[in-house]
Amino acid sequence: MPGTFEPLPGGGAAVALDDVEISIIRSLAVQLLELIGPGPGEDTSADPLAELFAEGPSEPPSDPVLRRLFPDAYSDPEEPVADEEQQAHSAEFRRYTENDLRAGKRENALAVIRSLDELASPGDGGAVLQLTPERSQQWLGALNDLRLAIGSRLEIADEDDTDLLYRLPDEDPRKPMVMAYLWLGGLQETLISTLLP
Repeated sequence: MPGTFEPLPGGGAAVALDDVEISIIRSLAVQLLELIGPGPGEDTSADPLAELFAEGPSEPPSDPVLRRLFPDAYSDPEEPVADEEQQAHSAEFRRYTENDLRAGKRENALAVIRSLDELASPGDGGAVLQLTPERSQQWLGALNDLRLAIGSRLEIADEDDTDLLYRLPDEDPRKPMVMAYLWLGGLQETLISTLLP
């Protein structure tokens, strides 16, 4: 089980993680949480009704990672400039959906942090993380978001870019992020396989 998720009887998944792995995943989830943050125009007050009626932003984020996490719904990736109608549809879609998407991504990242915090105290050499089916879905969403974020920073656009990453020399400053990207991909793949019927 080390490094790969395995199915649990009755649903869910488990993975053995050492202290370093726990620390890396937790740190990345915290960074993702900080990056996602509340969106522009998002009401962070304690008034749940205000949150229901709050409109999100109509413009895409300026940060390339956030653009990857919250892409335009009506733009064509093959055409760098969307026409006026596509821009209007994308703005309207973003205004009504981005706050909920941000909240979901924040909840997934928080689920990762909380489940790691519930493990045995650091320094014990690691632990076996056991996830319920619901928490497994949250982890899957967070792992996907982490890989999208790292992939965006590494400027990975397609599978050919991933192949080039394997050949980076050890002294390349991107190497640690590449290793994290590939490792998270392996975790994500094995978690998906545990959730398949």
